Amino acid sequence: MLLPKKVKHRKWHKPRRAKKGVATRLTTVAFGSFGLKSMNHAWITSRQIEAARRVLTRYVKRGGKIWIRVFPDRPVTKKGNEVPMGGGKGSPDHYVSTVKPGTVLFEMEGIPEKDARTALLLSAYKLPLKAKFVLRG
Repeated sequence: MLLPKKVKHRKWHKPRRAKKGVATRLTTVAFGSFGLKSMNHAWITSRQIEAARRVLTRYVKRGGKIWIRVFPDRPVTKKGNEVPMGGGKGSPDHYVSTVKPGTVLFEMEGIPEKDARTALLLSAYKLPLKAKFVLRG
């Protein structure tokens, strides 16, 4: 699973403007020929990214190359079970990547378009957002 080696701040504030705006970076297919682009806002956990990556690698077997364009660097905290109210913020539990509409999540190259489309759309089932298949250009 993906997680940062070192973080500047262990705990982050929750965003006050969540689910607003569209992506301005990571919006084009830059490395491969085919991509998977998000259509709405979401926090994608490192487990979800890994599950989607496994679907892609299993589908293409040993052909093609895959790029993961998002990285989970935002810590999400959670308090333990049956902990009473108060007592401060919980400890970091997992890491997520903030995704806006228009962000390219995965890219592929080296396999036919039909296979890439199938693989990327199968991997989209593992993610908590709507996504579409895009071509370079």
